[in-house]
Parts: sequence; C-alpha cells; structure tokens
Amino acid sequence: MSYQRIDRISEEVRREVDRIIREELNDPRISGTFSVTRAEVTRDLRFAKIYVSVLEDEKREDLLKALRSAAGYVRRSLSRGIIIRSAPELTFVSDQNIAYGVHISQLLAQAQANEGKSNDDADEEA
Repeated sequence: MSYQRIDRISEEVRREVDRIIREELNDPRISGTFSVTRAEVTRDLRFAKIYVSVLEDEKREDLLKALRSAAGYVRRSLSRGIIIRSAPELTFVSDQNIAYGVHISQLLAQAQANEGKSNDDADEEA
C-alpha cells in the first residue's frame, strides 16, 4: 500500500474524528481549547494514534480520559463516516507541539525585548 494512500486516509481519519468529538460527544469533560492535530494510521489500517493538543494544562488529563473512554463510540461513528474495510482501533495521545511552539514564541519575544533594551542602554552610554 502506498504511503500517499496512508497519508490521505490518516488525514481523513483526523478530520472525521475531530468532527465526531466536536459534534457528537456530549461529555462535560470535553471542553476548552483543543485540537486534533494529526492521526497516524498503521499500514494495515487496524490501528490509529490520534494526537490531541489542549492549551489549558488543567483540562488536559480530563479531556484525554474522556476521549479514551469514548474511543469505542468514536470508532463506531468513524466507521459510518468514512468508507474503509474496517475502522481502526483508536488510541488518543496528548500532543505538546502547539504548547511548545507558544513557549518558544514567548522566549523569542522575550529575547528580542531584552536585546532592544540592551541596545538602548548602549546608545545612552555613547
């Protein structure tokens, strides 16, 4: 099976799982700002690892517990939403990439502000 096909299926699974979580699940633990960032489907289409990014640290564990407990329902809905032989078994994993990107962006802004401050101090001394 070609990698392009796996990539297309992975993206379709990601899109459909995101839709199911947002529109069909009514668990109060699923709240806050979150995003299904990517899905990795195995070559045999039996398993899929779903990466979920949550911006609020205090809501991360509750949201992941809710998703893990609803994995069977999401899989059943996924099998109705996309046409493949059998829906993959879903595993939900926390994705830290967005939070890490925000952290790096803050560090760069802070470094830039400090550099501007040191340039102003050098200008005053001259």
